[in-house]
Amino acid sequence: MNRIIAGIAVTAALLAVAPLQAAPKLTGEEQLAKMLEGREAGKPVNCIPLSQASDTTVIDKTAIVYRVGTTLYVNRPTNADMLDNDDILVTRLYGSQLCSVDTVQLHDRSGSHMWSGFVGLKEFVPYKKVAPAP
Repeated sequence: MNRIIAGIAVTAALLAVAPLQAAPKLTGEEQLAKMLEGREAGKPVNCIPLSQASDTTVIDKTAIVYRVGTTLYVNRPTNADMLDNDDILVTRLYGSQLCSVDTVQLHDRSGSHMWSGFVGLKEFVPYKKVAPAP
């Protein structure tokens, strides 16, 4: 019985010491490609109805993705290298839609909420799910 307990203790110790294999961090482009798998790009549009956007995702140094229904709208803004998924996006609208002439202020999510930059929006490229082949 003592051998079994000793064997379990040794096994547990070895497992605890084994190095954790961290998943490789994807680049912004790789993250975006993964998010858009199974989708097809449509014709770019200048504005989207922000009130209908159910989700916004910031892809580090790459893009902002807005979900409207089942469509993902990808915006690759000016100053995209400023984008950080830890930032809070502060958008001031001048109408009911988010448009390619709008700017988005970036604020640090830490307790300070300090201003950390801005991006200028460009056209929004819609990505819709590809219908399965019959």
